[in-house]
Amino acid sequence: MSFTSADPISPTSPAPASASLPPVDLHPGRPPVLRVPSPATPDRSAWAAEHRHSLRDIVTEHGAVLVRGLGLVDAGQVGAVFSRLAPALMTDTESFAPRQARTPGVYSSTVWPANQPMCMHHELSYTHSPPGLLLLACLTAPATGGATTLADAAAVLDALPPDLVQRFEQDGWLLTRSYNDDIGASWTEAFGTDDRAAVENYCRANAIEFAWQGDGGLRTRQHRRAVVRHPATGRRCWFNQIAFLNEWTLEPDVREYLVDVYGPEALPFNTRFGGGDPIGEDIVQLINAVYDEHTVREPWQSGDLMLIDNIRTAHAREPFQPPREVLVAMAAPQPPLPFPPAPTAAPEGRAR
Repeated sequence: MSFTSADPISPTSPAPASASLPPVDLHPGRPPVLRVPSPATPDRSAWAAEHRHSLRDIVTEHGAVLVRGLGLVDAGQVGAVFSRLAPALMTDTESFAPRQARTPGVYSSTVWPANQPMCMHHELSYTHSPPGLLLLACLTAPATGGATTLADAAAVLDALPPDLVQRFEQDGWLLTRSYNDDIGASWTEAFGTDDRAAVENYCRANAIEFAWQGDGGLRTRQHRRAVVRHPATGRRCWFNQIAFLNEWTLEPDVREYLVDVYGPEALPFNTRFGGGDPIGEDIVQLINAVYDEHTVREPWQSGDLMLIDNIRTAHAREPFQPPREVLVAMAAPQPPLPFPPAPTAAPEGRAR
C-alpha cells in the first residue's frame, strides 16, 4: 500500500517542497523519498540548518521522509546534522534494550538479534513524555534486509476492529517490566543511574509503579493511552507498543524459554489491557497483521537520513545480514498524557 497523508497526493504529481529542494518522490509501497544533490561543502550541518523548516514541513505533511544524497559518513557529522534539525535532542531513558551513546543525544540502534525482525512500534510510546520526532542516519547499509519500515498510525487505527479500538481507547494499556541483568536493558542501563533513590523519583514523576525485588531486580508497571490525537492535525492515531512488547510477538521458542526461566508473571516485558486482563495471541496477531498490510519500505543506502513523525508513523526493522550501522536520536518531547491509575495491584515486591 502507498504511504499516504491526510490529503493524499498522487505519485504522479510530485509533492511540494521548498523552492530550493527537489520534489518528494511518492510511490506506492515506499516511504516519501527526497533525493538531494550532495552539498558542495563537507559541512552537512549547514545544509541541515538551511532546510530544517522545509524538512519538518515535509514530515508534518507525509509522516516521514527519507533524504538520499547527503552522504553522511560518521557519528560526529550525524550528530551535527541532527542538532541542526532538532536543537534539543532527548536523553534515551526507559529503553527496553541497550543502546550505545555515540555523541550527545545520538545513539546506536537498539541491540536486537540481526536474524529477528523488530516489529512495528512507536519509539518510547510507554514513556510519560514520548518523543514526537525520530531522526535516523545510516552509516553502513546491510547487503540484504535491514530496512526501517514504516506504517501510518491513523490508517492502522482505521483498519483495526472498532470494538477493539474502543476498548483500548477507553481503558488504555499496561506495560509490565521485570528488569534483570540477563534480558534487555538492566534498570541501571534503562534509567542511566545506579542510584535507587533517583530511579524511584523518576518513577514517581512519570506515573510508573515500582517494586524492588529481593534479588536486586526491579519490577515496574505503567498505564498508558493506546490512542492519541496528533498535536498538529488532530487525527486519532494508534500510538502504543501493545503488540511489540507482548509475549505473543516473541518467537515461540524464545517465549517458552522466558516463561520457563522467569514465570508467566515476571517476563522481562509484557503488555495487558488497561484493566489488567491478558491480551490474547489472536489480538496480537491481528494487530501485527494490520501493521503488515500498511507497511512501506525502502532499503537503506549508506549516507541516508530519515525523519519520522513518531506520533503518526510507526516503524520497524527487518532482519538483515550484518554489518549495519544506523544511528538514532529523539526530539520534540510531547506533553504528558496522564491516564487514571489502573484498577490492579502494584507490582509484587517492596514499593516505596
